[in-house]
Amino acid sequence: MTTASPSNPRRDGDDPAAREKLVALRSALLRLHKSLIEMERRKYEKEFGAVNVGEYFRLVVDHPQFAWLHNISEFVVRIDESLTADAPVMPADADTAVTLAQKMFTPTTQGDSFQQKYFDAIQSDPNVVMEHGELARLFVSDDLAGASGKQK
Repeated sequence: MTTASPSNPRRDGDDPAAREKLVALRSALLRLHKSLIEMERRKYEKEFGAVNVGEYFRLVVDHPQFAWLHNISEFVVRIDESLTADAPVMPADADTAVTLAQKMFTPTTQGDSFQQKYFDAIQSDPNVVMEHGELARLFVSDDLAGASGKQK
């Protein structure tokens, strides 16, 4: 039996394509989250000065400037729970996660506060743009796979 690790692309009993989709989504979200946290750190340090690792950790957890990023952390935790649960990962699990991520990561000035902050981040940080592009590619490839599967 294979280990139920969130980064393991294979595990006995899971639908392999669904598990791979969740692992890919998780990886893309983690990279995006890192870029967003680094962007917020630069903004914070520009205003308040450099922070050490311990202070940085406290800021990410407790400071209001970083609070909007907790949604991403929670999303990744939910994916991790799906990838390590006793129940096998099925296509519906992956499809639901991708659909929710597509809604959440639609940058718009008219959306909820997360989408608005995300929109601003994309406008101001090239690293965020790159990671958003990778996430969007995952959505497009999923849309194309879904469309071709429906045509059969």
